[in-house]
Amino acid sequence: MHDDDAQAIARLNESYTHLRRELAKVVVGQKEVVEQLLIALFAGGHCLLVGVPGLAKTLLVRTLAEALSLKFNRIQFTPDLMPADITGTEVIQHDRESGDRLFRFAPGPIFANVVLADEINRTPPKTQAALLEAMQERQVTAGGQRHPLPQPFFVLATQNPIEQEGTYPLPEAQLDRFMFEVLVDYPAEDEELAIVKQTTCDYTPRVTPTLAAEQIDQYAALVRRVPVADHLVRYALQLARRTRVGRPEATDMASKYITWGAGPRASQYLVLAAKARAALNGRFFVAADDIRAVAPPVLRHRIITNFTAEAEGVTPDTIVEQLLDSTRLEAVAPA
Repeated sequence: MHDDDAQAIARLNESYTHLRRELAKVVVGQKEVVEQLLIALFAGGHCLLVGVPGLAKTLLVRTLAEALSLKFNRIQFTPDLMPADITGTEVIQHDRESGDRLFRFAPGPIFANVVLADEINRTPPKTQAALLEAMQERQVTAGGQRHPLPQPFFVLATQNPIEQEGTYPLPEAQLDRFMFEVLVDYPAEDEELAIVKQTTCDYTPRVTPTLAAEQIDQYAALVRRVPVADHLVRYALQLARRTRVGRPEATDMASKYITWGAGPRASQYLVLAAKARAALNGRFFVAADDIRAVAPPVLRHRIITNFTAEAEGVTPDTIVEQLLDSTRLEAVAPA
């Protein structure tokens, strides 16, 4: 490790600590959610947030953008939303000097650093596809011209798990483009007490910006330079491969409860997210605990369970937990 990288890792760890402190001024609790969002941000991935209404998902994302000095846009997805409402459209503009009428691209709300796609399952597949294409390509094409999106570019989409009438669930292939599925759960009693007290008084906490866009890009490059041992990469591979039904590596639980397992993106994201977690915690090496910590958010939306699982109350998280218990690092470690 070079001295420059060591100093950069120390600065990233310091910024991470400061960021969490700033977010805690506004968002009570949700420590695991905050950690997962920041891991995805510095790993260059996107997140799907799943939780019932009123759990401060929008507040968390807006506060994160403020703390990072990033441009933030929120898009409320509705059944009548069109792709151009997100990406932007060509408009006719009159040139006063020449008298000509010219087409000009008017950027849509997706042209921001942090985009909150609220209730993404409320909009039809055509509009969902427009957002997901922009996420993948990091650009928008209109009138034959390519328009690159700002960097960094981070999409956080939310889904309401309890209301499914009149919704368009994301297809599995599109879910796969999200690095993490982050579960936002109810707060503990003491946290909810603090939330009620904080939100019913005449005081608005201020968040101090911590990092600029250029620094985030630099740290994202640093994360990719974090080394990872071959046996840990193989361990990540085994976690993904053991969910694939019909393969020799598949666990008995996978064969019984899974219709479709995790693809190669899962292995890539396990390693990349583990690198980001290590770097945020001030380490220039990946440990097995880093891979284990990111396994649930990486794998839960890539495991498609069958009817037997639904009937017996077995969730993807149950399967991931069993997978982590049964996959031994010693089996892939060098002798």
